[in-house]
Amino acid sequence: MLYATSTARTVPLRPPLSPFQMPDTVVTRFAPSPTGFLHIGGARTALFNWLFARKHGGRMLLRIEDTDRERSTEPAIQAILDGLSWLGIGWDGEAVHQFARAARHKEVAESLVAAGRAYHCYATPQELEEMRERARAEGRPMRYDGRWRDRDPAEAPAGAKGVIRLRAPSEGETIVEDKVQGRVVWQNKDLDDLVLLRSDGTPTYMLAVVVDDHDMGVTHIIRGDDHLTNAARQTQIYQALGWDVPAMAHIPLIHGPDGAKLSKRHGALGIDAYRTMGFLPGALRNYLVRLGWSHGDQEIFSTEEMIEAFSLDQVGRSPARFDFAKLENLNGHYIRQSSDEELVRAIETILPAHGPARGLGRELDPELRARLVQAMPGLKERARTLIELLDGASYLYAQRPLALDEKAAQLVANGGRERIAGLVPRLQALSEWSAESTEAAVRGFAEERGLKLGQVAQPLRAALTGRSTSPGLFDVMAVLGRDESLARLGDQVVPAGR
Repeated sequence: MLYATSTARTVPLRPPLSPFQMPDTVVTRFAPSPTGFLHIGGARTALFNWLFARKHGGRMLLRIEDTDRERSTEPAIQAILDGLSWLGIGWDGEAVHQFARAARHKEVAESLVAAGRAYHCYATPQELEEMRERARAEGRPMRYDGRWRDRDPAEAPAGAKGVIRLRAPSEGETIVEDKVQGRVVWQNKDLDDLVLLRSDGTPTYMLAVVVDDHDMGVTHIIRGDDHLTNAARQTQIYQALGWDVPAMAHIPLIHGPDGAKLSKRHGALGIDAYRTMGFLPGALRNYLVRLGWSHGDQEIFSTEEMIEAFSLDQVGRSPARFDFAKLENLNGHYIRQSSDEELVRAIETILPAHGPARGLGRELDPELRARLVQAMPGLKERARTLIELLDGASYLYAQRPLALDEKAAQLVANGGRERIAGLVPRLQALSEWSAESTEAAVRGFAEERGLKLGQVAQPLRAALTGRSTSPGLFDVMAVLGRDESLARLGDQVVPAGR
């Protein structure tokens, strides 16, 4: 049992479902605040909600919690929608905007006052500050002292605009039977009368979330364990309203590999950044599902397998650790499993961000695109990201004369140029240009000269790609074609400027 600060039990007016019951229709929700990008933790929360709903034949709803009008932005909202769509996490129905429901939230707060479950409070900012100072001096958290709990609102100063506070139980316990954390207990004496409606008439987060979850028919709330204390507050609001409390599951946060809170240096970036860095949505989705959820030794899951296997009782209580290298390796697996055409289409989506710096522009011309598809079988064997694929394919779009890297230049200079010069006539004489015919010509040349294949192939690769490593040499020659291959070899036999 977890005690969050935790003698008579608080009994809800209508008890929630027992931990062993499932409602007829499961409804989950993902409720991000559009004050920034959709980060890794938020994406995993959305995924867990989506998987749980699909597993039980239910629905996942999307609610944009945009009540913070100063920080909520349209670009952030669009980034959330785009990020979810790219990851393949769909939601049911239209997205609900919390701010648009402010009138409903106010109505509920006033109904609680009418029922005697909430009250108007006219404590001044100075009085609240005095409470804070006293709490600090006594070394305890600040709690409102309930001074307006039983006072007549008519005693308020003329023109004063008060808030509405929940008349929270002051004795007993508030209990949450969490599907991940287990039983969590709070002593009600440690929970004060929280504000439901501010003096300007706007609802607080606590009230808005409860009203929206109830009105949207949410049966299961799956969210980060940083909301665990909120669960106690919100349970009290549900009980005051006589509404069923949804099942709750608070999943641990994601930490960096060093165990510290996840930061940008660990990979706490927006989903859009992972897309730009060349990760495939299926790979990132697969990686996220295994962050904090276990299913034996299985690491690779199709979407169907994820849905079938997912359950909250396999979500651990300890923080998951983000491992960037593991994500890259998993992405490499997905790259190798993808079709050549799929990978070229994926590369095209990152070209606006990466193409201009490589002299490619924002789009592929038809000839280069065809070459890229043709070269993809060799390129994808080693690449871990789409950027590595793009860089590995640089020999396809490099401009003549090629700039050789240091190792490639050494291969050409140390006897390589003479071997290339001797080989060129044999290649020019080929009636057919293919991986097979060029390989036969190079092997024949090496045997005649008493050389090992690598002594010819290595400078040849350097001259054709500008690098000492590349996909299979003869596949490279086939993709480049006769004219381009011979032209590049000629550039090295008679270097520019001589």
